[in-house]
Amino acid sequence: MTTAQNDLDALRQLGQHTAQPQSPEEATLDRVPSPHQGRQYVVRFTAPEFTSLCPVTGQPDFAHIVIDYIPDQWIVESKSLKLYLTSFRNHGAFHEDCSISIATRLVEELSPVWLRIGAYWYPRGGIPIDVFWQTGAPPDGVWIPTQDVPGYRGRG
Repeated sequence: MTTAQNDLDALRQLGQHTAQPQSPEEATLDRVPSPHQGRQYVVRFTAPEFTSLCPVTGQPDFAHIVIDYIPDQWIVESKSLKLYLTSFRNHGAFHEDCSISIATRLVEELSPVWLRIGAYWYPRGGIPIDVFWQTGAPPDGVWIPTQDVPGYRGRG
């Protein structure tokens, strides 16, 4: 069996019925070898309907999350990322914690060349909270598109 086939056989969720993880800690992130190792390109995931719970009130919080990364050896398998992000629906944490935890977990699992997260949270108590983080400066010569998520303007 080829190495590439072994890598695909190691996937635990793709092509199978997979139960929704009850928490981010229980969620599994699968990864596969980057198909273009040695070439710097940007991968973007957008989750416009991200949901978590307020850790104090238990009320739902909503965000539009944009994750950009430049792979090194690994890319994240998208179904596992979707299930991981969905696992926050039952998770109580402040906006800052959710946002940075997602980015940190991806960095730990993938060891990307570069990663950034933009978490655009919808207003709570009339105040939107946006959280941004990146691993450092992006490499020279790589086109990094803007996230193009407008800031919250209310009704005006």
